[in-house]
Amino acid sequence: MNLPQAFIERTRQLLGEEQYPAFQEALATEVPVSIRPNRKKCDLPVEGEAVQWAPSGVYLKSRPTFTFDPLFHAGCYYVQEASSMFVERVLREYVKEPVVMLDLCAAPGGKSTLCRSALPEGSLLVANEVMRNRSQILAENLVKWGSPEVIVTNNDPADFTDLTHLFDVILTDVPCSGEGMFRKDQVAVDEWSIENVDICWQRQRRILTDIWPSLKPGGLLIYSTCTFNREEDEDNVAWIARELGAEVLPVSIEEEWGITGNLTGGGFPVYRFLPHKTKGEGFFLAVLRKRADGCDETPSRFLKTPSRMDKKKKGKDAKQPLSVPREAKDWLKEADAFNLTLNGTSVVAFPKAHAEVYALLGQQLKVIHAGITLGEIKGKDLIPHHSLAMSTALASEAFPQAELTYEQAIAYLRKEGLVLDADVPRGYVLLTYRQVPLGFVKNIGNRANNLYPQEWRIRSGYLPEEIVCVF
Repeated sequence: MNLPQAFIERTRQLLGEEQYPAFQEALATEVPVSIRPNRKKCDLPVEGEAVQWAPSGVYLKSRPTFTFDPLFHAGCYYVQEASSMFVERVLREYVKEPVVMLDLCAAPGGKSTLCRSALPEGSLLVANEVMRNRSQILAENLVKWGSPEVIVTNNDPADFTDLTHLFDVILTDVPCSGEGMFRKDQVAVDEWSIENVDICWQRQRRILTDIWPSLKPGGLLIYSTCTFNREEDEDNVAWIARELGAEVLPVSIEEEWGITGNLTGGGFPVYRFLPHKTKGEGFFLAVLRKRADGCDETPSRFLKTPSRMDKKKKGKDAKQPLSVPREAKDWLKEADAFNLTLNGTSVVAFPKAHAEVYALLGQQLKVIHAGITLGEIKGKDLIPHHSLAMSTALASEAFPQAELTYEQAIAYLRKEGLVLDADVPRGYVLLTYRQVPLGFVKNIGNRANNLYPQEWRIRSGYLPEEIVCVF
């Protein structure tokens, strides 16, 4: 690996002459593969070494063929870099009661799915991504993960400024110079420059300034990057504490994990994952608490305005409004815990416990997914949506089911037509693989119409000679 000379000099100065050679040597080694099983969907055992700082994480002995594993598409696990799983340690140590949490820079969804699993029951996660195409990937991954207590938004950080004191926890995994990705991304190496580092630390401070008002007094800010330099790491943490008014908090760790502390001589705790010391990629994290200053909670004016989606067209030319079909309620395990509403022709179920926050965000932000999309109304039919098949709130007994072979599952995920056994009833059928829901078809007898989302399909038309799956 040909590292930029300026990066070598700066990092050698940061780490010291003794550590730097081991660091540079580690950048030439293979990246470890790690996953997090989704235990709300699948209890099958996984062979591998546990990630020490994240009980839900597992290092795999080799890299499976993820694209051709149906359980990957079913949301039974997420492929995530091990160092970034340290966020789980923070949440389990500091968050003991239900909260409203924002993951600000969330795509593609690794930390969002981790947060959703680590947060206490009854919490709400808002996952945001500013880039439109990446926000769609984020929504896909969170739909597959299956929790209904999620909202996905596509907004600039400045759009959160007026949501005064709404969030108990904010994770800012801010865009950075990407030095921690050098080992697996040559583009990150090629694009690195001191000028880009300067652009990044200044942009990070603008992002933090924009979202700071939306964090409650006493709330937690989790600040993270995937880079090594002090400007984007320790110097920014010191700036947050000094300029925004925050207390830097410690996280309990074990010495054998190999996590490195503050490298700038500052007296505050930070957590660095260096590839020559920890089994993972480069990662930096700090936890800060916003000082309680007696400010008011979220102004009531934000909570009382009706959401745009609830406003109805008036006048004699208005069409007869649609209503939520009765059978939609039967498709949920605990239907009384949800409000069922219409968003156009889509039936959406959202947890009643967070209805006010949902209404607020519907006014202020661009919401691209929330709760569970139960189905789409077409004429007199309610067509079950893939979001429902993926949800842990699905009442699976509401639909006839058909278990697929591996070959059938791959054909379904390619959005090919299927022919089900003759004893499978006609109508909407829930397909499963190893007893895990994969999605819906409409069985018409001689064939089954595939309802898998077109944009999510496996595009590859071949199968590898050797298939290696996680479970």
